[in-house]
Amino acid sequence: MSDTQVFRIWIKAPAEKIWTAITDPEWTVKYAYAAPQFFELKKGGRFYSTATDEMKAYSEANGWPLPEVIIDGEVLEAEPPRRLVQTWRMLMDPTTAAEPFTTLTYEIEDSAPGVCRLTITHHTPGAPATAAMIAGNTEANADGGGGWAWVLSDLKSLLETGKVPTEA
Repeated sequence: MSDTQVFRIWIKAPAEKIWTAITDPEWTVKYAYAAPQFFELKKGGRFYSTATDEMKAYSEANGWPLPEVIIDGEVLEAEPPRRLVQTWRMLMDPTTAAEPFTTLTYEIEDSAPGVCRLTITHHTPGAPATAAMIAGNTEANADGGGGWAWVLSDLKSLLETGKVPTEA
């Protein structure tokens, strides 16, 4: 697996709305894993995501501990609404928690009238478990995370339709 993974999607939404959906905890709970994410949007600022009640209940039912903070990192660059660079480490799993911080970059660019291209570049040198996790589970109907492709799909659906695919 490559040390750099790139995910790209086109979203019919302005850059400001995409930026808000990525960085505002009131939005991050609406799609993908639904875990709130918190950013201090300045160089050296803190980034973290906390476990939801559903995540806690699932982990307790399956007998494995879940920390309150499930992802952490530091903001390296914040240029609203176009570019966010941060470190990123998954703490939910002991294997990924033991790996070094990775670097995650969001770039939001105008593509066509009313459409922006969102590119996520995730650098994972020395972090093979994290690289496998963010690539997502590629087996049809498999349990587990869908990685960045699934997160982006949910984000696109939410911003364009107001719903994520799992909602009726």
